[in-house]
Amino acid sequence: MSDEDNDNGGQGWLERLSQAFAGEPRDREELIEVLRDAAERGIIDEGTLAMLSGVFAVGQMQVRDIMVPRAQMVVVEHDATLEELLPIVIESGHSRFPVIGESRDEVIGLLLAKDLLRHVGHEDPSEFKVTGFLRPAVHIPESKRLDVLLTEFRESRSHIAMVMDEYGGVAGLITIEDVLEQIVGDIDDEFDVDEGEQITEHGERRYSVAALLSIEQFNEYFGSRFSDEQFDTVGGLVVHELGHVPRVGERVAIGAFDFRILRADRRRVQLLEIRTAPENDAAKPAAHDH
Repeated sequence: MSDEDNDNGGQGWLERLSQAFAGEPRDREELIEVLRDAAERGIIDEGTLAMLSGVFAVGQMQVRDIMVPRAQMVVVEHDATLEELLPIVIESGHSRFPVIGESRDEVIGLLLAKDLLRHVGHEDPSEFKVTGFLRPAVHIPESKRLDVLLTEFRESRSHIAMVMDEYGGVAGLITIEDVLEQIVGDIDDEFDVDEGEQITEHGERRYSVAALLSIEQFNEYFGSRFSDEQFDTVGGLVVHELGHVPRVGERVAIGAFDFRILRADRRRVQLLEIRTAPENDAAKPAAHDH
C-alpha cells in the first residue's frame, strides 16, 4: 500500500470519526463501529478500544447489574469484639465493612480497617466498641446508572455505597472499584494473589492456595488423587462441592483436606486456606525445592 493510500485511509477514518461526533448525536453502535475500524487499522490499540467500549457500557448499566448481593457481603456486627473482628478484616482483605444492627437490612454505618490501627496494641481490647468507629454509609437505589454513580463517588470522595431495593431493604453493596473494573478490567490490589506463588505454607499442615491452581498441580504437590476430568482448578472443585459461589469464611471438607475461603467476590473464589488431616499420609505434600 502506498503512502498516499495510507494518508487517504487515515483521512477517511478521521472524517468518519468527526461525523460521528458532529451535529446531532449518532447511534451508539455506529460510533463503536468507527472505533473498531480504528483498532483494525492500528490507529488505536485493542486496550483503548476495550476501555472506550467499557465507558459506553457503563452509561447503559445500572447498579443492580454489578453490585455484590446482600448474601455475599462481608459485614461486621455492631456488638462484635475486637477479637471477633480482626480475623474478618484480615482474611477478607477488604478495607471497608458495613456495620449491621439486628439484620443485614439495618446498616448503621461503615467501619474502615485503617481506623482500627490506632486501637490495636494501644488500648484495652475489652474497651473496644465498633460503634465508636462508625462512619456514615451512603445509600443508593439499585436502579441508579453506573456513570451517574461514578460521578457521585468522585465528587463525594466515597468509595462504597449500600444498595437499597424498592422496599427499603439492603439489596447489596457496590464500590468504586466495581464500577472502574467495568471500564478498565479487573483491578489488582495488595491482597490479590501473586500467580507466581500459588501455594504458600504457613505452618505444619496449613497452606494458602490460589483458587486458579490446577488440579494436576495440587495433586502433584499434596500427593492427592482428585480427578481433573470435570474441573481444571481447585476453585472449581470447591465451588462444585458447595453448590454455589462461596462467601469468605465458608468451609468444606473434601477427602483429607479442609478448605476455607479466604478471598472471593460475587463471581469467583480467589484464595483458599487448606488444612490437611495429620493422620492421612496422602495429605503430606511431596518434597519440593522452594
